[in-house]
Amino acid sequence: MRFWPLLWSNLKRRKARTVFTLLSIAVAFVLFSYLAAIKVAFGAGVEVANASRLLTVNKVSIIQPLPVAYKDEIARTPGVAAVTIASWFGGIYQNPNTSFQGVFQAPVDPESFLAMYPEIQVPPEQKKAWVEDREGVLVGETTAKRYGWKVGDRVPIQGTIWRKKDGSKVWEFNVRGIYTGERTVDRSWFLFHYDYFDEARQYGQGIVGWYILRIADPSQSADVAKRIDKAFANSPAETSTMTEKALAQSSPTRWAASARSSSGSWRPCSSRCCSSRGTRSRSRSASARRSSRCSRRWGSATGARWRSCSSRPAF
Repeated sequence: MRFWPLLWSNLKRRKARTVFTLLSIAVAFVLFSYLAAIKVAFGAGVEVANASRLLTVNKVSIIQPLPVAYKDEIARTPGVAAVTIASWFGGIYQNPNTSFQGVFQAPVDPESFLAMYPEIQVPPEQKKAWVEDREGVLVGETTAKRYGWKVGDRVPIQGTIWRKKDGSKVWEFNVRGIYTGERTVDRSWFLFHYDYFDEARQYGQGIVGWYILRIADPSQSADVAKRIDKAFANSPAETSTMTEKALAQSSPTRWAASARSSSGSWRPCSSRCCSSRGTRSRSRSASARRSSRCSRRWGSATGARWRSCSSRPAF
C-alpha cells in the first residue's frame, strides 16, 4: 500500500487520460457481455435440439414453402416414427416496432406437435380446450407474462403476410392454454391451429413451412434424411432434411443466404421460363431446364400468385 499515494497522484495528474482509460475498460466489458449474450442466443437452439428429431425444409431456401401433401410420403419413409408440420406466421401485436419480437408464431397440428415435443408441459384441461377450439392458441409462459395474458383472453394479431379471405389482416385467437417446460424449453411460442389458418387465409392453401419428424433410431438420422430427400428429388419443391442440431448451428448462415437469394422475389417473375398465365413453369430448351427452375411464391396482400426464379443446377 505504500505505492498507493504515488499511484493516486499519477492518476490525478492527467485526468483526461484516466477518464478515457476507465471508459475503454468499461466499453470492453460491455462488448464482452453483448458477445457472450449473442453466443448464448445462437447456441440456445443447439442446446434444445433433440437427436431423434429431424427437420425437412425446402432445398432452395428455408423460407420457401412445401406442399402439405408431402406429409404422408414422409410418414411412410422407413425409419420415421412420427411427423408433424409447422409454418411461419409473422404477425404483430399492438406496437409494430417492438411487439412480438422474439415470439415464434406458428400454425401447427396441436396433437401431433405436442407429441413431437413431450418436454412442453400443458395442464390436461388446457390441452383439451386448445385441441377442441379451432381459434384457440397455446402460449408460452414467458409471452403470457410479457403481455399480461391469461386463459380465456381473446387476442387480436395483425398479419403482416397472411390475410383472411374477407380481406382483413386481423386474426383473433382465444388463449386456451399456457405452457411451461423443462429448462431448455423456449417458453415464448405462440401456437395455433393449422387447419383453421389454412382454411381462413386468402391464398396459399395446401402449403406448409417445414416438417418436423421423429426417427426411431437417432444413429440412422443421416440415412433417413437421404431417403426423404431422394423421394422428392426432381420434384417442383425439393427438400433438404437435417437434424435439429445441424439446422440450429447453420441457422444464421442459412437465413442470411435466404435473405440474399430471396431479395426482390416478391415481384412477378419476368423470366421467359415462366408462363404469363401462371399455370406451369416452362423453359425453352432442355439446357434451360437444367439451369433454371421456377418456383411458385405466394406473396402480395391481394392474394395474387407471384413467382420467383431461382437459377441453380437441377441436381
